[in-house]
Amino acid sequence: MSTGKNYDLEILSQIEENPDITQSDLATRLGVAVGSVNWYLKRLVNKGYIKVTRMQRRRLRYLLTAKGMAEKARLTREYMQASLYWYRTTRKTARFYLAQIQEAGYSTVCLVGDNDLAEIVYLSCLEAQVQVKREVDPAYPVFRIEGFKTILEWPDDRPGE
Repeated sequence: MSTGKNYDLEILSQIEENPDITQSDLATRLGVAVGSVNWYLKRLVNKGYIKVTRMQRRRLRYLLTAKGMAEKARLTREYMQASLYWYRTTRKTARFYLAQIQEAGYSTVCLVGDNDLAEIVYLSCLEAQVQVKREVDPAYPVFRIEGFKTILEWPDDRPGE
């Protein structure tokens, strides 16, 4: 899912949870500038997903419209489908590599990465009864998670070569 859709989903979710949230609070939660939040909000208002009412001179209240709730549901479904896709793909790749690793006689691997996909690889290793080292050791194969990609690097002195 693109970053813009992630921001839309997060903004719609935050507004649903707290209609009195400020642009500054949204910017902090999204990790972007207030100007960016302002741009996203204007876009969502123009699309009819959010209605803005003025509470006080400088206070605004944001409300999801019916169209906004439907869009939030659609984005949530899309996010879940993408998440399940990456879970399944990573799990399949990890199992494929683990079979090769075990066939080569290794019972330990190194894992480089700290995102959700690295966690899936870690759990796949545990399930296959393969020990995981968090530091790279040149004696063992290395699972490297780069973005959405799972890469296996073999040691230079791989058995059987």
